[in-house]
Amino acid sequence: MSSPTNPTTIAVAGPADGATARPAAGAPAVPRSLPRPLALVVRLLGRLVAALALPAVLVTVWWVLSADSTSPFWPPLSRIVEVFPDTWFGERITTDVLPSLGRLAVGYLLAVVIGIGLAVPIGLSPLLRAITEPAMEFFRAIPPPVLVPVIALFTGYTGSTPKVITITLGCLWPILLNTIDGVRSVDEVLTDTARCYHLRRRSMLWHLILRGASPRAFTGARQALSIAVILMVISELFAANNGLGATIVQFQRGFAIPQMWTGIIVLGLVGVALSVVFRIVEHYALAWYRGMRNADRGV
Repeated sequence: MSSPTNPTTIAVAGPADGATARPAAGAPAVPRSLPRPLALVVRLLGRLVAALALPAVLVTVWWVLSADSTSPFWPPLSRIVEVFPDTWFGERITTDVLPSLGRLAVGYLLAVVIGIGLAVPIGLSPLLRAITEPAMEFFRAIPPPVLVPVIALFTGYTGSTPKVITITLGCLWPILLNTIDGVRSVDEVLTDTARCYHLRRRSMLWHLILRGASPRAFTGARQALSIAVILMVISELFAANNGLGATIVQFQRGFAIPQMWTGIIVLGLVGVALSVVFRIVEHYALAWYRGMRNADRGV
C-alpha cells in the first residue's frame, strides 16, 4: 500500500523582511498621495478654476465682439470698465446699493420666518392642509411682479415698507410649499419612536420636524432668493428715488448707457455674492443630511 503523497509546498518569492519592493523596469511609478492640507488646497484651486473658466470666456468674447462697436446702446466693454469705478465706488454704495440690499434682506428673512412658521402646522394637520391648499395653489400661480401695482394701491409706493412687502409676498410661496412637503415627508417611524420615548413637543419640533424638513425648506429658500433679487429691482422701478433699480432706470432715461451697463453688472455680482453666502449657510446647516446620505450609500 503506497503512502499518501505529501502536498507540494510552493514558495512565493518576495522581498525579504525589511526590504522595500521596487517596481519592475519600465513599469509606471505609482504616484504618492499628497498631504491632506496640500490636497485640500489643490481641490479648492481646481474648483475655483472650474467656476471662473466660463465667466472668463464670456467676458473675453464680450470684450472682443464689442471692441469696435460704435452703437450708443452697445458700448465697448473697455468703456464700461472705465466708468465703473467712478459710478459705483463713491457715494452710490451708501445711497443705492446698501438700501437695496437692506430691503432685500428684510423682505427675504420675513418670508423665511413666515413661510416656515405657517408650513409646520399646515404640514402636520391634514385638515388644515385640505382647507388652505386651494388658496395656496391660487396665490402661487400669480406672478410676483403683478403684486407691485396692487401693493401700491393699498400702501402707496414711497418709502421702504411697500418694497419690503413686495419681496416678502413674492418669496413666501416657494418657501411655504416646499417646507410643507418637507414636513409631510418626515419618516413616520421616527415620529412614532419619538412619541414612544415621550419626547417633549418642543424637542420633537426642533430635532425631528424642522430638521427633517430642512432639506426641502432650503430648496424653497434657494428658489426664493432669485425671486427676491428680481423683485428688489422691480419694486424700485416705481416711485423710488434710490436703489439699484431706480439708478439703472435713471441712467437709461438720461442716455448714460455705459453707466446703465455697469448697474446691470453690479446686479449680477450681487446675485453671485448672495448665492455664495447661501451655499455656505446651506453647507453647514445640512452637514448632517449629507453625512446621513453618505452613510446610506456606504461612502
